[in-house]
Amino acid sequence: MKHKILIEPFKIKSVEPIRYTTFEARKKLLKKAKYNVFLLHAEDVMIDLLTDSGTGAMSAQQWGALITGDESYAGASSFYQFRDAVRDIFTMQEVIPAHQGRAAERLLFGQLCKSGEIVPNNTHFDTTRANIEVLGVEAKDLVIEEARDCNAVLPFKGNMDIEALDNLLSQHESKIPFVMVTITNNSGGGQPVSLANMRDIRKVADKYNKKIYVDSARFAENAYFIKMREDGQSHKSPIEIAREFFSMADGALMSAKKDGMGNIGGFLTLRDKKVADEIRTNLILTEGFPTYGGLAGRDLAALSLGLYEALDEHYLEYRIRTSEYMAEKLRKLDIPIMEPPGGHAIYVDAKAMLPHIAPLDFPGQSLTCALYLHGGIRAVEIGSVMFGSKDEHGNPVTAPNELVRMAFPRRVYTQAHFDYVAEVLGWIKEVSSQLPSMKITHEPPFLRHFTSHFEPSHDFPSVE
Repeated sequence: MKHKILIEPFKIKSVEPIRYTTFEARKKLLKKAKYNVFLLHAEDVMIDLLTDSGTGAMSAQQWGALITGDESYAGASSFYQFRDAVRDIFTMQEVIPAHQGRAAERLLFGQLCKSGEIVPNNTHFDTTRANIEVLGVEAKDLVIEEARDCNAVLPFKGNMDIEALDNLLSQHESKIPFVMVTITNNSGGGQPVSLANMRDIRKVADKYNKKIYVDSARFAENAYFIKMREDGQSHKSPIEIAREFFSMADGALMSAKKDGMGNIGGFLTLRDKKVADEIRTNLILTEGFPTYGGLAGRDLAALSLGLYEALDEHYLEYRIRTSEYMAEKLRKLDIPIMEPPGGHAIYVDAKAMLPHIAPLDFPGQSLTCALYLHGGIRAVEIGSVMFGSKDEHGNPVTAPNELVRMAFPRRVYTQAHFDYVAEVLGWIKEVSSQLPSMKITHEPPFLRHFTSHFEPSHDFPSVE
């Protein structure tokens, strides 16, 4: 019998209290944080949906691994446990741990990229783009055109535009060191990439003798979407699908703080031993010995278990259903979202929800502030603050979409927490026309969303 209620596939063994705050208190805290929720103290946040990176709850087995982890500087048994797990799932022999995903990005791009080159991807996320652009390399997004339409419902909205990739390679073959694929496509709403699309990417890459590297932060969620949505895949397990996907790649990098189910960690895995050895030489300069790469042995041990836990079908069913549940709640409230819901987050369409705020006045940042003020909820803008740029004349260019991402930490919040988030968004919808525009008063040259300061055009409305 198929049950109507999908229960969480875990029991809660340890709890952390939430500190309740008031609208007036949050108003002072947000002003002190320069209207940038990254600059808030975590203890002042009630529901933290800023990111799913490193914010999940580890299992009892992972906590046990923290106790037994081998802290030897070189050749620790925890590394070999971790290495074998990565080899098993990702099908590649060379495994290089790093302290987190952006360290893996820096190591890979620093080794393979030169100024003036172009790196195509379905969509680069923030740190990926920054680590490419800081080298003087262009990060080129080639996601399918329909992905930019928030209302379009497609099973694999994260797919790469194959014709665009072929055209780019034919025009700039000598300038392209490799092709990247991001699973799931975080910037585009957590949307998956199909096996069929990966096969087509492989064909084009082979045509021009280019290697493929996969940004694998949410590889398990991507595998489950393939199982659910792609013809001929429903009988396969997520780990079988993941292996097939990675068998078509030459390398992968991962922030293991996502589908590694850990609080810290990342890695590179490659087929080319020569390139791997060159990267290891560079790694020693900044990250540590190649068998720990900036991580404690206990973290490597926990990740070696977490990579398998992320592939558990019961967990993935619950994980994907959480997003679907939130999408259903928000549709009933007429809250516009990126369709269909992704695996790790819900993306609210701030441009549609706040049509009175122009993209260069940052509707996503305004909505992000309103979520904190009205509910103590921390989310993140994914729009013209995070991905805005400038043209050759220095004029600002807006992002394709103005979104607010509410990312779901793994195994942390219950249904009641998500019901509360939906309720708060319903309150905000009632006063949405009164939300202020925002302007930047201070910004750094890269990754400005993390530390920029903002000012609203007028006070935020109260709903209390």
